[in-house]
Amino acid sequence: MKKQGKNYTFKTRVTIFLDRDGVINEKAPEGDYIKSPEELKIINGALEAIRYFNEKGFLVIVLTNQRGIGKGVMTEQDFKNVMDKLKKLLASKGAHIDALYYCPDGEETSPCRKPKIGMFLQAKKDFPEIDFKNSFVVGDSWRDVEAGKRIGAKTVLVKTNKHYRISSDLVINRLEDFVEMFKI
Repeated sequence: MKKQGKNYTFKTRVTIFLDRDGVINEKAPEGDYIKSPEELKIINGALEAIRYFNEKGFLVIVLTNQRGIGKGVMTEQDFKNVMDKLKKLLASKGAHIDALYYCPDGEETSPCRKPKIGMFLQAKKDFPEIDFKNSFVVGDSWRDVEAGKRIGAKTVLVKTNKHYRISSDLVINRLEDFVEMFKI
């Protein structure tokens, strides 16, 4: 798809916005956080799903609230160490993420903390080819779904052990299930 303006033409791309915890990796126990690379446990099929999105030419962007940093339970370096491991695991499967945005704030009023859309707006600024209406927000909480609705994207809820009564465009068990939608 191409968009044309007065003096420019640029191509829009399907963008897959992914939450991290509960979508790519297993969540920490309630009230805890993934603080070290050793605690990172990948959900079956998640890395392969990301590789599939890469192969299709979709932008893959991770947006994650990391309240543990704001609470002082972990440091930004701890978070970066976990992400370094995730990136290595992705590379071992021939996959990658195009960008990572995270909100270290613990305050609900933070403009970057989902369901607010600060991270999405920064991604759009960094990647002008993003068209929110042709994007998907994949997450495991009401915060992710609400943020997706606020930007006008299609929303995908990954079911976790919690029972949510959230209205999303699609409900799946794992990220791998979402890939099947594109293969039809």
